[in-house]
Amino acid sequence: MLLSSLGLLSLLASATRAAPSWTVEPFNPPAIPLAVKHPYLNVWLPQGQGAELNRNWPRLWTGDVRPAVFRYVRVDGKAYSWLGASGNPGFTPATQTAFRFTASRSEFKFTAGPVELTVTFLSPVNTDDLLRQTIPFSYLSVAVASKDGAAHNVQVYNDISAEWVSTDPNADVYWNTTVSSAAISHSVGLRYQAPFEENRDLIRSGTVYLSTPNGDGVTYQTGSDAVVRGLFLSTGALSSTKDTRQPRPVEDQWPVFAHAINLGNITATPANKPVLFCIGHVRDPVVQYIVKGGALTERAPYWRSRFANVDPMISFFLADWVNAMGVAHNLDARVDTEAGKISKDYASLVKLSIRQALATFEVTLGKNADGSVNTNDVLAFMKEISSNGNMNTIDVIFPFWPIVLWTNPTIGKLLLEPHFQYQTSGLYPNKWALHDMGAHYPRANGHNDGNDEAMPVEESGNMLIMMLSYAQKTGDLSQIKQYYSRLQQWTEFLIEDSLIPADQLSTDDFAGRLANQTNLAIKGIVGIKAMGMIAELVGDAESAANYTAIATSYVEQFQTFAIAKDGSHLTLSYGHDDTWGLAYNLFGDRLIGANIFPQSIYDMQNAWYKTKLQKYGIILDTRNTWSKSDWQLWIAAISDDELKHGIVSSLVRFYSDGINSTPMSDLYYVPEGRENAFKARPVVGGHLALLVLP
Repeated sequence: MLLSSLGLLSLLASATRAAPSWTVEPFNPPAIPLAVKHPYLNVWLPQGQGAELNRNWPRLWTGDVRPAVFRYVRVDGKAYSWLGASGNPGFTPATQTAFRFTASRSEFKFTAGPVELTVTFLSPVNTDDLLRQTIPFSYLSVAVASKDGAAHNVQVYNDISAEWVSTDPNADVYWNTTVSSAAISHSVGLRYQAPFEENRDLIRSGTVYLSTPNGDGVTYQTGSDAVVRGLFLSTGALSSTKDTRQPRPVEDQWPVFAHAINLGNITATPANKPVLFCIGHVRDPVVQYIVKGGALTERAPYWRSRFANVDPMISFFLADWVNAMGVAHNLDARVDTEAGKISKDYASLVKLSIRQALATFEVTLGKNADGSVNTNDVLAFMKEISSNGNMNTIDVIFPFWPIVLWTNPTIGKLLLEPHFQYQTSGLYPNKWALHDMGAHYPRANGHNDGNDEAMPVEESGNMLIMMLSYAQKTGDLSQIKQYYSRLQQWTEFLIEDSLIPADQLSTDDFAGRLANQTNLAIKGIVGIKAMGMIAELVGDAESAANYTAIATSYVEQFQTFAIAKDGSHLTLSYGHDDTWGLAYNLFGDRLIGANIFPQSIYDMQNAWYKTKLQKYGIILDTRNTWSKSDWQLWIAAISDDELKHGIVSSLVRFYSDGINSTPMSDLYYVPEGRENAFKARPVVGGHLALLVLP
């Protein structure tokens, strides 16, 4: 059913499903981010219509259950669970009373008998500091306060199990516990490691760490889940001993790795001194990368630019918690200020998008011949996630790009650099821009045969638009100057194939190939104009004039091909007046300040989309009933206020209606608000589009 007026949207808000029994702020999402830091430390709590933290198992973004955590609090000798869904005897589930998410944190409140718990999951977002941004750890803090003013004896327990490193219960694992004056750290990993191989999107290498600051009242233990958990439930402490029967299979007495902290008699815990834990997934090497000549090299994690090994990194991370909280509050305030100027609804979308988007890439260092790291050789690699496992997919980085421009454009430069290095190495044969750096993460092995998924206009236009917008934002022309001839090569291809695009894929490859795609033509024309502006930046006046003249001419011709005969809308493909789609590539025209397409086209599309807006948004095009959240917000960014707020509200409704239960999906069926297979993808960085237009 189509809505005849945007005003009717408010009447549909009441059609949402049952709300959770606890208070939520700003809304209850389809899944709650817990430890969300990189592609393999990416853990969420599914929600649907609402699921308490202690009545559902956390899951990887893949949907695989991680029944590998249990957390208790013991109050005056009585145990309560606050994370983990087991129905084992010996404890009572605490009562969840509230939940809220911000751009940086997920915060839960519980009542456990006479005390209140505040449980905070903080995955630091600190893009201005690449070291802190790329440390592969996430915080968990627990603050305890008396509700009745009386003193209560309190102990807090936290564990993980070996299931964190494998979805195969028969896999052999090994573990260790390191005790220092700064921290007590458990580590667990696979016995047989394969550095660049995955099983169901879980890497078959690396080590998971669970740590807490050392101090008075801290005990630890490794061993069978029943033994370790049972000891805490009965005594409130652990034995500070290590299980040495290893390696052994995950399911062999289910080894767990636990900490317990005795808080003693408390009436309150100051907000800046909660019980603190951190969890991380650490690998070295991180990715495999093809270099000039075809050799495959191994790249180290960026944190090794400062830390030689993991233990000092953990100590630093635990000690940095107060700073991390300060940065988090600043980020939250910035989102509230900048996104809040548009609307509270829009601010809520931005808050839910940021951690998901920024947990999809890793920053790496090259290695010298002696194995030491080369801190001058910095590259970033992104996993496409859920749509497939491609590395540094350009048409995924492109919708991700707004969050790059809003946080730290250097991240974008580091993501594009592997493409430039590879495509100037002589190994890639095609004259258009490469689609991805490797068929599956974490192998950036290129496509020497040229058989990557071909999106020639799409990727060539994307590269030019991103390069220009980066230079405009930063004033840094180094990458443009270094690869100027490559940019010209892609532009020449766009001149050949943009005005009337050949039968090919666009970024919406799930919809199939199509000739004469109107939206793809827009991408190519904007790309040509972008090259004209790039040429002007580097002082190549002749090329600047030439490219600009071509793009201007193409816009004039485009209007005769792409506008329906009745003048009401752009068609999906030339000559098919009964078709239409989201012309989201017009956003690129506004992003780089080209303004090469006339305002009349924007006005025409704005009026058209108002007639197509449904409860859960606007369909992508007339080939199907699905749509993309990122592209809709790109349309919102170039629309009038009425349509902008209508789109934003429809997306908040989609994400809050209790129909879905995975990390934010960007592809979904509009009429029923049901997600497609896409989830946890970096493209939700495109939700920040409304914050980056000049």
